Amino acid sequence: MEHTRALIAAARAVVDQGILRLANDCRGTDGRVDLAALDREQAYAYDLAAAACLVGAAEAMLPWGDSGPLQEMLTAAFTGHVVAEIGAMLQGRERHWSATGLPWHSGELAEALARARSPQLLSAVGEQVATVGLPSVPLPEELDLARRVFRDFATTKVAPLAEEVHSRDTDIPEEIIREFSRLGLFGMGIPAEYGGSASGGPSGYSEDDLLAMLVATEEITRGSMGLAGPFITRPEILATAVLTGGVKEQAARWLPGVAAGDLMVAVAVTEPDYGSDVANLTVRATRDGDYYRISGVKTWSTFSGRADLLLLLARTGTREDKHRGLSLFVIEKPPFPGHSWSYEGEHGGRIEARAIRTIGYRGMHSFEISFEDFVVPAANLIGGEAGLGKGFYLQMKAFANGRMQTAARAVGLMRAAFEAAAGYARERHVFGAALADYQLTKVKLARMAFLLAGCQAYTYACARLIASGGGQLEASMVKSLSCRAAEWVTREAQQMHGGYGYAEEYPVSRFFLDARVLSLFEGADETLALRVIARGLVDNAPR
Repeated sequence: MEHTRALIAAARAVVDQGILRLANDCRGTDGRVDLAALDREQAYAYDLAAAACLVGAAEAMLPWGDSGPLQEMLTAAFTGHVVAEIGAMLQGRERHWSATGLPWHSGELAEALARARSPQLLSAVGEQVATVGLPSVPLPEELDLARRVFRDFATTKVAPLAEEVHSRDTDIPEEIIREFSRLGLFGMGIPAEYGGSASGGPSGYSEDDLLAMLVATEEITRGSMGLAGPFITRPEILATAVLTGGVKEQAARWLPGVAAGDLMVAVAVTEPDYGSDVANLTVRATRDGDYYRISGVKTWSTFSGRADLLLLLARTGTREDKHRGLSLFVIEKPPFPGHSWSYEGEHGGRIEARAIRTIGYRGMHSFEISFEDFVVPAANLIGGEAGLGKGFYLQMKAFANGRMQTAARAVGLMRAAFEAAAGYARERHVFGAALADYQLTKVKLARMAFLLAGCQAYTYACARLIASGGGQLEASMVKSLSCRAAEWVTREAQQMHGGYGYAEEYPVSRFFLDARVLSLFEGADETLALRVIARGLVDNAPR
């Protein structure tokens, strides 16, 4: 592990130097990030963000690498991958990174990189993981027990429903929602005083709270990403917003029902002309006595048909106010089945909604929703009068945990794809030998394994940072890395199946389609890299 640590340290030094160069060029005289200057460096900033994510994952993986021979080899192989990726980004662009030479081009580091990248090491790793499987990054005993419970549930209850929901684009069956409720999944992000199981901490959640959410998310997603969507992320986003808003009457009004699984939650933020550009949203909420009248169109509101509560971000200020003119509302509505619905509001106005057909991530349905002078009580403004104009901040705080959970979804999906690929490779014979016996198969399985392990380790490290009151930037970083990794892993798992990977009867075709959405929602990857990660790296760089 000594040489692995040295390679990671060298990669960190190169990335930090690149961050410092970007910071020096993109900070204004007041020390703040000059967004216009950062936009002129988009190609470089995007690569730099990706490099920082890779190094962060390698650093998070180091403790796991000390836990056994296979873990040590996987950590070394992942480190070789990280260094090679960063080296490729620098090739011909050294000036942009302020790099006069790369430390792994000569001496002991060059030898360490050659070993970490060697087909012999990767073949050995691939052979082992194909035979004995890939161990998870270790957690406390009670969480490992929870993992086994959730894995068994995903295998016996969730996976058998996955293909029908996907192929027919049906609603998530009510019986599985009841099973989620029975397991307490809807209450994992809600404090115990409101009927949930979260115990709290500096961020509102303890380390065990967050790790338990991640384990549940991974394992249920392993059974089906389409069926795994509603059970933690949306209730937790609502709970974070309500509790941060600070009106206890609102928490007491909604959270117990959410924790019990009696009230399903959806979120409506994105608009047709403003995807990740939240500050420019146009859906308007206008005060009218004790009510607000809401007009405009939201899109990509997942699960909002089945939901009883709709968390809506709307403009209460002027367009010039940007993000400071946004407020959060809770809209109460009946649940509706199917791909379209309409609702005449109790206090007036109307909502019309239609599902957007998607290539994957089916079952929950993502809707375009039109609000036609829809009336909402002022009591449903999160935070009350003190929450007016604070919706953007409440929403972004809630989204940090959501991005971390999206990374866990990516990990669960990678696990399903990896296991499908390894199983098929052992059984399938080509030219007289098992597919798993070929060197290229072993190398591909090794890469799947170390990407999965690195992302899992980084996700858990992020949870610990958030529990201690930090981790906002890291949540975006692990989301970006894990979602892009999931695309590669699921694609290669499909490729390993050959023609059968293109057949709908094999779940691996669904894994690939589901993975594609991960880099698009909870912040499109380009926006996340440029507006959140690169900007955050510059903000945190030494002055």
